[in-house]
Amino acid sequence: HLNSLRPLLSWAYLIRLIVVIFGLFLFATGTIFIYRSQLGLDPWDVLHLGISLHTPLSFGTASIVVGAIIILFSLFLKVFPGVATVLNMALIGIFVDMELHFNWLADVSTSSLLIRLLVNVAGVAIVGIGSAFYITPQLGTGPRDGLMMRLHALSKARIAIVRAVIECSVLVIGFFLGGTVGIGTLIFAFGIGPAVEISFNLARRLHLAELLHVPPTQSVPKQKQSALPS
Repeated sequence: HLNSLRPLLSWAYLIRLIVVIFGLFLFATGTIFIYRSQLGLDPWDVLHLGISLHTPLSFGTASIVVGAIIILFSLFLKVFPGVATVLNMALIGIFVDMELHFNWLADVSTSSLLIRLLVNVAGVAIVGIGSAFYITPQLGTGPRDGLMMRLHALSKARIAIVRAVIECSVLVIGFFLGGTVGIGTLIFAFGIGPAVEISFNLARRLHLAELLHVPPTQSVPKQKQSALPS
């Protein structure tokens, strides 16, 4: 009986993996929307852009390098990556560079402020949807989330405080490196939580975890605000 179930389990795992990759593609697409609006990036992308301005690295490659450094550093804190952790580190940066290369979404910096705001807000919403898709299969979360949760466990400080300290530190470094900071940074800071929460609520209503055969012990908790994208 176990042998007859193995193909089904393998296909189920493959489908979960495909959904993770699709979610990361959406995440990267949302990042492109935010980037093209030229209203300011989220804290981590401010850092990535700042690094790209001072090194031969592209915007997407800087994201990959920072993610890899975080994973290596987290290993010393006994945080072990899942499959989606490694995919998050590699694919978001690759997808971002690919989409920038094909230039499918033009720079809207010369458009009206209303258009730029709409593009920016759409980007935050798409990042939220992508987060729900890549986290729901429960194959691991992003490197930055793993680090955040470990520092929370070690410091005993509230998750919100730990995340705020990390994000503010990253934002300050990125700003001094020349990363783009603006109203879009605030939109992301205040909008990403609701965007992720709404997306997870939608995923639950669509029974996405059940459709993907995610083990019950790994199903997505009702309050997922701590697992914000990274």
